[in-house]
Amino acid sequence: MSARPDPYQFDAEKFGVGQPIPRKEDPVLVRGEGRYTDDLHAEAQIYIAMVRSPIAHGRIRSIDLEAALAIEGVLGAWTGADLKDAGYGRFVSKITFPNRDGSPYRQPERYPLAHDRVRYVGDPVAFVAAVSANVAKEAAEAVALDIESLPPALEMADAVAPGAARLYDDIPDNVTLDYHHGDAEATAAAFAKARHVARLTLEDSRVVINPMELRACLAQYDAGRDHWTLHVPTQGVFGYRAQLAGDILKVPPEKVTILTGHVGGSFGMRGSVFPEHVCALHAARLLGLPVKWTEERTPSFVSDTHGRAQRYDAELALDEAGRFLALRVTGFGDMGAYLTTVGMMPSTRNIVVNVCSMYRLPQLEVSMRCVLTNKTPVGAYRGAGRPEGNYIMERLIEEAARIAGVDSIELRRINQIRPQELPYKAQSGIVYDTGDFTALMEQALEAADHQGFAQRRAESGARGFLRGFGVGCFLEATAGATTEMGGVRFEEDGRVTIITGTLDYGQGHATSLAQILSQRLGVPFEAIGLLQGDSDQLIAGGGTGGSRSMIASGSAVVAASDKVIENGKKLAGWALEVSENDIQFRNGAFSIVGTDRSVGVIELAKRVREAKSLPDDAPKTLDVKLINEGPAMTFPNGCHLCEVEIDEATGATQVVKYTMVNDVGTVINPLLLAGQLHGGVVQGIGQALMERVVYDEDGQLLTGSFTDYCMPRADDTPFFEVEHRPQPTSSNPLGVKGVGEAGCAGSITSVMNAVVDALSQVGVTHIDMPATPAKVWRLLHDAKRKAA
Repeated sequence: MSARPDPYQFDAEKFGVGQPIPRKEDPVLVRGEGRYTDDLHAEAQIYIAMVRSPIAHGRIRSIDLEAALAIEGVLGAWTGADLKDAGYGRFVSKITFPNRDGSPYRQPERYPLAHDRVRYVGDPVAFVAAVSANVAKEAAEAVALDIESLPPALEMADAVAPGAARLYDDIPDNVTLDYHHGDAEATAAAFAKARHVARLTLEDSRVVINPMELRACLAQYDAGRDHWTLHVPTQGVFGYRAQLAGDILKVPPEKVTILTGHVGGSFGMRGSVFPEHVCALHAARLLGLPVKWTEERTPSFVSDTHGRAQRYDAELALDEAGRFLALRVTGFGDMGAYLTTVGMMPSTRNIVVNVCSMYRLPQLEVSMRCVLTNKTPVGAYRGAGRPEGNYIMERLIEEAARIAGVDSIELRRINQIRPQELPYKAQSGIVYDTGDFTALMEQALEAADHQGFAQRRAESGARGFLRGFGVGCFLEATAGATTEMGGVRFEEDGRVTIITGTLDYGQGHATSLAQILSQRLGVPFEAIGLLQGDSDQLIAGGGTGGSRSMIASGSAVVAASDKVIENGKKLAGWALEVSENDIQFRNGAFSIVGTDRSVGVIELAKRVREAKSLPDDAPKTLDVKLINEGPAMTFPNGCHLCEVEIDEATGATQVVKYTMVNDVGTVINPLLLAGQLHGGVVQGIGQALMERVVYDEDGQLLTGSFTDYCMPRADDTPFFEVEHRPQPTSSNPLGVKGVGEAGCAGSITSVMNAVVDALSQVGVTHIDMPATPAKVWRLLHDAKRKAA
């Protein structure tokens, strides 16, 4: 193989777009100087602890707070009825769709605390406030609950069956949405004329999100101003404030300040308000003291939202030449006991816009029922339907290749959209603008030394291991257009602050956005800071999610930079005493065309700030605050290739080789890009091989700690081979496409395809996630017994 260029070679003289600059955020974090929410303390702060339902489904008869209130140091205790009487609003799903018959979906009622029925183990029903966290916890354990047990509805198919237990009286079939997309008749006709039909039943297992930082908050209330302040880890303070103020507190947004410092991971979970945050604010208002709450790890397994939790019957129709004719998906999405803010999106529309992937697909039909069950609510989890859609397609391609007796890579080549076919309107209704999908796959195959796989398989076999090769092509549709703030503020000390409404919870925004601004304005990279977690400083903000941060905030920084230059030319004309038309901007300075007279952008900002008077028609500051209309969704894509070894004696599976080639458009920082991909791939490996939430028949969580729930570790992964084949998009000024969720989309599919390929050597043609050693060993054992 030929030598490949090192994408991480750093040029110390340059700090612009394309440079692998180490994250400027890291020195503070690795020294242990980060300021996470639990690190915050206010004078005279008190603490709350939650009381949660111990059963999955039941009717609340009474909640006795007397014993809790009698404990020394307890300052108060409240139930769901108290909060409802206080006038707090309900949690409402923000993303809605009609049923297939055009009727509206059904929104289950949820208040901050359950007040009539409990609907999952961990459902919060009351809380207590005390002078210390330990006293609050002791008091919470002293609250006496009298709950009449009701039959639970736990599995999706069972929950919609006649006679199943109802979670809500007004939702008799436990279906909150009966979603449909596509032309059923045209799809059926395509299947009727198919030469081959691949069919699989696929389970996308429920997972616990498990961010490193537990959920926490510090709530304060200023009675004099009738103003709330909440320190809380979020994915964007602007949207969080809108939900909390508008839906729950029922006050104008200016009555609420949301502050977010460092955030230790989120993966979709921190995008919305949780009941505990409302409880802390309520106690702060009634008691007139700052209120602290921090979750513990074991309760977090039931109180955090979960992810994935879908099941599909999927079918792919092909003609005699192997061309795709139609795809049909029928299935369930488990919502848990309540709808989260993103609600039904991962199980419905996001399946539709991602399942087509990079392939020509003449017909598509997706039918999904979003089902309420007596389990922890399901929310967004890295990709939120994007990995799920690509997983359906890639597993079906492997099955289609098997039943048709063709090579699965060749089958992909036949059906991949060619560059000359772009722009291409998919059956989802969206239009792909850029991509070179087959060339990208060929580059990945070369980088992975696909030709040498047969030899590697033979070597593994000689050691008692089954080796498998898995392909995971993917194309994602990132989050759609939203408005985003673009702010540039020139500080008195010569530094420059970027202000944006997205929020970094591990992505490295302070570095990548500074690279953009440094290149656009010529401002020294080390002089650029980032303000992102103060709702009072924002005029817009869509938050971080859906791989949109660089698309939205990056574009907003470009727009703000352009405005600085536009205003700067007017002010430079004043400073240099010439017409604005004689001013040019280059390399961080405004100069008079044809002369060496100039003024740097930071110096100009200082002069303007200190000026006693400015021309009437001139801007009064070089600072910029604008709202940028967000670009349309983009379509990052890639090909991930995985090799696994399965120990025939134990069933243990190890990822031994992993290669990926990605097209995420313009690469802002290849070092940060690799980090995002590494993280997503590891999460996908975790779901594919080890992670799964398990409940017993009563709805009790059996995987409620790290003793029972397996998470991926460093020794579960090999070193990753990362290459890029960027095809910049024209839909935003940077040409970026988004990358935050791409690792999951590529790894879940490639790892599972590799596992199936390994097991195919003994006649096994399918396995659902997670491919645990016990499950794999049983399949191997059964296959060998049948063979004997």
